[in-house]
Amino acid sequence: MHPTIKSRYPVKALVVFVAMAMFAPGAFAQLPVFNKNQQVRTEATTRRLITPVRLMWQKGNVVNAAGLLKKGNGQAEIADKTLCTLTNKDTSHAAILLDFGKEMHGGLQLVTGMYKGGKPVKVRLRFGESAAEAMSDIDTLKNATNDHAMRDYVLHLPWLGKLEAGNTGFRFVRIDLLDDNTELKLKELSAIMVYRDIPYLGSFHSSDTLLNKIWMTGAYTVHLNIQDHLWDGIKRDRLVWIGDMHPETSTIAAVFGYNDVVPKSLDLARDITPLPGYMNGIVSYSMWWVLIQRDWYMHTGDIKYLRQQKTYLAKLLDHYIKNIDAANSEQFNDGWRFLDWPSSKDPKAIHAGLQAMLVMTLDAGADLSKALNDAATAKRCTDAIARLKKNVPDAGQSKQAAALLALSGLVPARQANQVISANGVHNYSTFFGYYMLLAKAKAGDYEGGINAIRNYWGQMLQLGATTFWEDFNVDWIPNAARIDELVPAGKTDLHAKYGDYSYKGYRNSLAHGWASGPTPWLTEFVLGVKVMAPGCRVIKITPHLGDLSFAEGTFPTPYGMVKIKHTRLAGGKIKTIVSGPKQVKIIR
Repeated sequence: MHPTIKSRYPVKALVVFVAMAMFAPGAFAQLPVFNKNQQVRTEATTRRLITPVRLMWQKGNVVNAAGLLKKGNGQAEIADKTLCTLTNKDTSHAAILLDFGKEMHGGLQLVTGMYKGGKPVKVRLRFGESAAEAMSDIDTLKNATNDHAMRDYVLHLPWLGKLEAGNTGFRFVRIDLLDDNTELKLKELSAIMVYRDIPYLGSFHSSDTLLNKIWMTGAYTVHLNIQDHLWDGIKRDRLVWIGDMHPETSTIAAVFGYNDVVPKSLDLARDITPLPGYMNGIVSYSMWWVLIQRDWYMHTGDIKYLRQQKTYLAKLLDHYIKNIDAANSEQFNDGWRFLDWPSSKDPKAIHAGLQAMLVMTLDAGADLSKALNDAATAKRCTDAIARLKKNVPDAGQSKQAAALLALSGLVPARQANQVISANGVHNYSTFFGYYMLLAKAKAGDYEGGINAIRNYWGQMLQLGATTFWEDFNVDWIPNAARIDELVPAGKTDLHAKYGDYSYKGYRNSLAHGWASGPTPWLTEFVLGVKVMAPGCRVIKITPHLGDLSFAEGTFPTPYGMVKIKHTRLAGGKIKTIVSGPKQVKIIR
C-alpha cells in the first residue's frame, strides 16, 4: 500500500478504493455477471448536460417554454409541477426553437411529465448549426441533409420518462409535436455535450480582444473534433481526413500538447491505406501524413512512435520519388489530384501545388529518415528535392499554390506574398488560409498576417459563429443575416444560399477543424514560439507584435509549460519575459 494513501485515508475508506478499482473501465471483466473474456471498448469522451440559454421561437399552443431554460436533474417526477406544455388541437401543431449558446457535439436528453393519454407521443427533432438550418426541411434546394449524422428525424417520447437522442454537431434545436389532438409535457430538455475532458494548456492573450477570441474559437473548434479519433467536422464529415488534420494537429500542439488522438488517427489512416494507395484516395493527403509525422515528432520527441512508422514511411517516400519524371516534374495520375476545393478546377494551380508539396514532403521525409538512422532514404529524398527545384511551375493567381511554392522554397516568399495579398482576403479558403498565413510570415509580412486573420476569420465571428466553418467567402457578407438569428425579411440566409462543391447550402459544416489555422499561427508568430529540436528541447522565441501593445501566453511542452510575455515599450522596443522547464533550452 502506498504510504501517502495509508496516511491520508482511514481503513474503511480504503475499501471504497478497492471497490472503485474493481469497477474501473479496465476492470470491467471482473464484474461477476460478465465472462472474463467479454470484449469491452471504452471511449475517451465524456458527457456534460447543457441547459438551453434562449427560447428563439414558438408556434401554436405552447405554455411555460421558459421553464426549459432552468437547470434540471434528469429525473422524471410524478409531482404536479408547471411544466412546458405543447398542445395540438386538430391540425394546429405546437413547436419551439431553442438556442444552446455555443456549437457543440452530441445530442439531447428529454425528460417528460404526466400528460393526457398516458402514451408515447410523436415528435420531430431538427438540429442546426445555424438557427435557419434548425428550421429547414430535408430537400434538394437548400441542401439540408442527414448525411453522416441524423439531424432531422421523427421519434416517440415516453410518458413520464426520459429519452436520449441525437449524435451530431449543433447549437439550435427545433421540436415539433406531430399528432393531432395531442399533449406533451416536457420537464427538461438538455443538450448532451460529448467531448474529451482535456485542459487548455496553451493560451494567448493580447491587446486585441478580437484576436484573443479568434485564437480561442480555433482551439474550441478543434476540441470539439477530438472525439475517439480526430474528425474534420462534427456534423459532417466526422471522418479522419489526413489533409484536414494538419491545421488541427498544429492547433493541438499549441493548445493541448500531447493527445493520443493524433497518433491514433495517423495510424488508422496508415493501416487502412496499403501502399501504393493514397490516404483518402488523394495524392496530397499521404504527403500531409508525412508532414504531420515530422511536426508531431518535433513536438513530442517520441522516437519510439516514429520507429513504428519506419517501414511504411520509407516505402511511401520511395513511391513519391518514383513519380518524378525526366523533366523533374511530379506526375501523379494514380490518385485524386487535390489541394483544396476552391482550387480544384485549376489544373495549373494543382500542378504547382503538388510540385511544391512534394518538395515539402521529401524534406520532412529526409528529416524523419535521419532521425531513424535511415541514411539511404534520406539521401534519396534530398537528391529528389534537388531535381524538383530545377522545375518551378507557374501558380498563376492561385493563392493556394503561391503559398505552397513559398513554403517549399521554390519561389521567394515575398514574390508569392504579392499573389496572396492581392485583393486582401478575397479568394481565401478556411483550410488553405493557414498556409497563406504561413507564407506571409515567411515573407516577413507579420502585420499582413494579423490583419488577414482579423478580416477573414474575424468576419465569421461577426456573423454569429462560435466555431470556424468549412467554407467562407467574404463576398457573402453584404446583406447577410447572422447565423444565430432567424433570418429577417430582406436579409440573406448565407448558410442556405452559399457554399459549393461538397458543402452547398446547409450541408456546409460550421465547425470544421481545418479552419483553425490562426490559433497555431498566433502562437508561433505573435508569441514567437518556434520548436527547434525534437521534443521541444530547444525553443526559439521571436515575437512579432504588429500593432499590438502586448501579447502573452503559454505553450505546452512534454516537460511543462513555457510562459511568455511581450510588452511594447515607449520607443517601440519589445520587452520579453520568458520562463520554462529546465529541460527546455530557450533561445531569444
